[in-house]
Amino acid sequence: MASTKAAAATAANPSAFHRSPLPSFAAPRLLSAIPKARSVSGTTHSLRRSPSISAAPSPLHRFFSDEPRKGADVLVEALEREGVTDVFAYPGGASMEIHQALTRSPSITNHLLRHEQGEVFAASGYARSTGRPGVCIATSGPGATNLVSGLADALLDSVPMVAITGQVPRRMIGTDAFQETPIVEVTRSITKHNYLVLDVDDIPRIVKEAFFLAASGRPGPVLVDIPKDIQQQLSVPVWDSPLRLPGYLSRLPKYPARPLLDQIVRLVSESRRPVLYVGGGCSSSGDELRRFVELTGIPVTTTLMGLGNYPSADELCLRMLGMHGTVYANYAIDKADLLLAFGVRFDDRVTGKLEAFASRAKIVHIDIDPAEIGKNKQPHVSICADVKLALDGLNALLKESGIHQKIDFSSWREELDHQKKEYPLNYKTFGDQIPPQYAIQVLDELTKGEAIISTGVGQHQMWAAQYYTYNRPRQWLSSAGLGAMGFGLPAAAGAAVGNPGVTVVDIDGDGSFLMNIQELAMIRVENLPVKVLVLNNQHLGMVVQWEDRFYKANRAHTYLGNPANESEIYPDLVAIAKGFNIPAARVTKKADVREAIREMLETPGPYLLDVIVPHQEHVLPMIPSGGAFKDIIIDGDGRTAY
Repeated sequence: MASTKAAAATAANPSAFHRSPLPSFAAPRLLSAIPKARSVSGTTHSLRRSPSISAAPSPLHRFFSDEPRKGADVLVEALEREGVTDVFAYPGGASMEIHQALTRSPSITNHLLRHEQGEVFAASGYARSTGRPGVCIATSGPGATNLVSGLADALLDSVPMVAITGQVPRRMIGTDAFQETPIVEVTRSITKHNYLVLDVDDIPRIVKEAFFLAASGRPGPVLVDIPKDIQQQLSVPVWDSPLRLPGYLSRLPKYPARPLLDQIVRLVSESRRPVLYVGGGCSSSGDELRRFVELTGIPVTTTLMGLGNYPSADELCLRMLGMHGTVYANYAIDKADLLLAFGVRFDDRVTGKLEAFASRAKIVHIDIDPAEIGKNKQPHVSICADVKLALDGLNALLKESGIHQKIDFSSWREELDHQKKEYPLNYKTFGDQIPPQYAIQVLDELTKGEAIISTGVGQHQMWAAQYYTYNRPRQWLSSAGLGAMGFGLPAAAGAAVGNPGVTVVDIDGDGSFLMNIQELAMIRVENLPVKVLVLNNQHLGMVVQWEDRFYKANRAHTYLGNPANESEIYPDLVAIAKGFNIPAARVTKKADVREAIREMLETPGPYLLDVIVPHQEHVLPMIPSGGAFKDIIIDGDGRTAY
């Protein structure tokens, strides 16, 4: 009863239901003084003054400018005006009107995945790989709640996304109607912003705001919840309504101040052991970052989200840092006297014990989100700005001052090169068993490091981060902050939609893959060239690794095979793939891996390769949770007792 009363109160007070992290976001409805017409054939429309002569509709827009159309058609045209060409939508009762309107769109294609979680992860893969907001649409109730993990994932990884949900008619809100959930309330803390549309005339403005919010500042997901009666109402849309975001607009970062940039350049010139610590916030500033490194010669290490923002193959790249980062990247952080942290948030999987992280270094932190500055680690110099603009300013100052010709970090680089040679990434081979790292290395060689890679979550994710070469931004797609299993396959599908002609490979584990295996249907029906490389160890490998290291190898529900016949590979992923009419093969010996991967890559359309790997393998190096560089583990596996 309490929830019903709260929902009823919200319906009476729309602003209470409209999420607004900044007070000035609350907005009254457009043209509130204009009366509504009486119901005609079960619908209503606004009484708008129309021009005496109507312009003929363009091929893109199916209506005359003054012609009333359903709210669902207004929504679809608003998406078209935002440049949307692809959406990931699964229909249901409360979103049927939207799907009907989509069938009337000449420019938007819907990609039907088989679960709403698949839709939202596909939208994420599309957005991560293109830089454009991904759009997913779901019905009310369970359809909307199935988006929750994907929205949380997008918020943590700063992925631009617009999620649209159907809702029960306004008169039913708060009555516990069939498939009613207060999705705005459910997602309040896992979206950048969200809306409950209570007036059909607000749709053009709200959609415009949603896309602006999703892509500006620190990107993130925005949810728009639209009751079914709003979708059915008739309206003459006003497309030039201004954004009503004064509080947000006033807080967007400006161009970085010259004195702060001067201070950073001075710190660079005074340092002897500087390191660049680069994250996902640099995904749109790859060129500027490379130029900065060219001018300074400062070594670069990246977070999991930052892979590809600086070329992994470059001699100044230390690859990934953190819990499963390279020894030499973590060594560099530990010994640095200057840490240039660009587009990062000092995540716990990077820092470990905060007090010990970069304890010898002065810290410069540049990030677009003011909430991240000083949240986990206090910087000596901070700039709240777009990293792209900050790097552009720093590069100009370096050239202008001539400092770039005076600095020399060659002895520091030699020290790090010695660490690279002393502690390279490595693994062991046991007979004809397939080391999972080897399979990824072969994939890297055969694709020449050019594929877009998606992953699930677990050991395979870390090996894919370590052993594949990422040389450009938006090449690496993985659920980093949330760590959502089941991400890999639908994200690969979304990336394939957004990047036609580009090789997309989902490197997955058998546990993660099974969580959204139904999306094999979508990639087959659309004949997307998504290649699935499953590293199948019949276990939840990362949990097994922690059991080995910290729980005396006591197995607590981490075996995914068939206990009645442990010699059998279960389930049979090859047979399942063939049930979806997808070519598939299994490889069990190291000598056969190269040819098997070659066949996978050369086969047109989707393909699944089931690579059987030993479950005793551990992801190394490893800094235990809450540990420091001195605690790093560099050897051992599940074949050893601890």
